[in-house]
Amino acid sequence: MKKWFSRGAYDGIPIALGYLSVSFGFGIKAVQSGLSPLAASVISAVNLTSAGQAAGVDIIAAGGTLIEMILVQLVINLRYSLMAISLSQNLDGSFTAPHRFAAAYGITDEIFAVCSTRSEPVRPAYMYGMISAAFAGWVTGTALGAAAGQLLPADIRNAMGIMLYGMFIAIIVPPAKKQLSVFLVVLAAAGISLLFRYVITAVSGGFAIIISAVAAAALGALFFPVREEADTA
Repeated sequence: MKKWFSRGAYDGIPIALGYLSVSFGFGIKAVQSGLSPLAASVISAVNLTSAGQAAGVDIIAAGGTLIEMILVQLVINLRYSLMAISLSQNLDGSFTAPHRFAAAYGITDEIFAVCSTRSEPVRPAYMYGMISAAFAGWVTGTALGAAAGQLLPADIRNAMGIMLYGMFIAIIVPPAKKQLSVFLVVLAAAGISLLFRYVITAVSGGFAIIISAVAAAALGALFFPVREEADTA
C-alpha cells in the first residue's frame, strides 16, 4: 500500500506544481473579493475545483443567494460526475464503495486524465497519493496567494489575479483550434455572458453564469450534435 501511495504522490507532483501557480491567483482573487486568507484556504481545502471556486467567490462578493450558489456549482462541476463514471471502468477490484466515495473528493480534470490513461487498474492507495499531492499544491498556493494579496501593491495583485483565468483560456484554446464547433460554442458563451454584463444587467452574476453555460451547451447540441458510434462506424 505504501508503495502505491508513494507512486501516486510522485506522479502527482507535476499536478501539484501546476496547481501551486494557478491557486496562487485564486488566493489573490479571494482576498480582493473580501475574504480572509484563512477563508480562502478553507474553500480550497474543501472544494478542490478551480472554476467552481472562482464562480463561488464571485457570487459571495456579489451577495448572491444560496440557490444561485447551488445551481452554479451543479452546472460547473457536473463534469466530475461524468469523469467518475468513466474512471470507474479503470479501477482495481480493491476499490470498494467506501474508497470510491473517498476518492470522489479528489477527481479533478488533471487527476482524471492521469488515472484514466494508466495501462493497469488504479488502486486506492495510488489515487490517494495523487490526490494528496494535488491537495497540497492547491491549498498551499491558495494560502500563499491570499497572503501575498494583502502585502503586494495593487498593480501587481491585479496583474497576478488573471492567472486563474489564464488557466481557463489554456483549457479551451487547444480544442477550439482543432474543432470549429468548440470555437463557436465558446464564442456563444462569451457573447451571452457579455449580453448579461452590459445589456440585461438585472440578472445576477450567478444566474448569468448558469444561463450562459446552459444556453451555449444547448446551441452546441442543436447545431453540432455528436454522432453515435454506430452511426460513424
